Amino acid sequence: MKLVDFDYDLPVECIAQHPLNPRDNSRLMVLNRKYNTIEHHIFHEIIDFINPGDTLVFNDSRVIPARLKGKIEGSGRAAEILLLKQLGNGNWEALVRPGKKLLPGSRVVLSGMHPSDQSVTATVIERLENGLRVVGFSNEAAIEKIGEMPLPPYIKARLDDRERYQTVYAKEKGSAAAPTAGLHFTTELLKRLKRKGVNLAFVTLHIGLDTFQPVRVEDPAKHHIHTEFGTLDDSTASQIKQTKKDGKRVIAVGTTSVRLLEASALSGSILPFSGPVSLYILPGFQFKVTDAVITNFHLPRSTLLMMISAFAGRESILQSYHKARELGYRFYSFGDAMLII
Repeated sequence: MKLVDFDYDLPVECIAQHPLNPRDNSRLMVLNRKYNTIEHHIFHEIIDFINPGDTLVFNDSRVIPARLKGKIEGSGRAAEILLLKQLGNGNWEALVRPGKKLLPGSRVVLSGMHPSDQSVTATVIERLENGLRVVGFSNEAAIEKIGEMPLPPYIKARLDDRERYQTVYAKEKGSAAAPTAGLHFTTELLKRLKRKGVNLAFVTLHIGLDTFQPVRVEDPAKHHIHTEFGTLDDSTASQIKQTKKDGKRVIAVGTTSVRLLEASALSGSILPFSGPVSLYILPGFQFKVTDAVITNFHLPRSTLLMMISAFAGRESILQSYHKARELGYRFYSFGDAMLII
């Protein structure tokens, strides 16, 4: 297995810059692993592929407005802070710019998009490895108002409505990126699924920006996977066990849900879980919980592409991506979706 095995070419015009409205009007590619077939649908037609008694597992993590802009106290130089992980007591692990100037003791005066926004002071407390900092805030509650959504670097267009980078069921604050497979669901589609007898279960996995980082080592097995905090409670574990017992399917909405589900079942049986998740899924991995996956189209050389290649087969995935490019599918966070069954 080599890194080049997970590479593909993508014209820049294939990268979606805006979310569609309504959400469930995105295109849906349905990849059947058993028959090696591909069908093309509209996302709201996904209900036709999900059966009564199946359980959909959603990641309910909510994206925080984690990109903060301001000026360094004293010099007036522009600065930026990107929040990655909440540490407690008003402190966060963060990326900062300019890194050489923002050493322990440095202070940044932050302000929002509007003149009426209350300013907040951020103080660099500690320097960590990999250019990270521990940063404390004078008014942590104000971050929600003055921060900007941390859109992926390949999205160049401005997002006027923050909620379009949130799922309709987002609840638990903590992510620096959205669980994008869930962006296609509307409240009405969720209601229709429940009326059909489909079970809706929710887990939480807070997503870091490392999810967008490409693998840079030639042997993917030597890549250091990022760690994220996840929670799967007793009721969800029981629901998934019952679904399996009934011979129905557990359908993960997004790679983040896959990662948490499979991490919780490493002992052989799915168990309630709360803690760091560092499971790295490569081809050859044996899935214990996940029967089907709803996902977007992922970046080349990414751990996410490797994960779905493990689930559906690398050649099958790359062939489906080639077909998607031919047919004008929209790629990445605001793009179209795949259902792999």
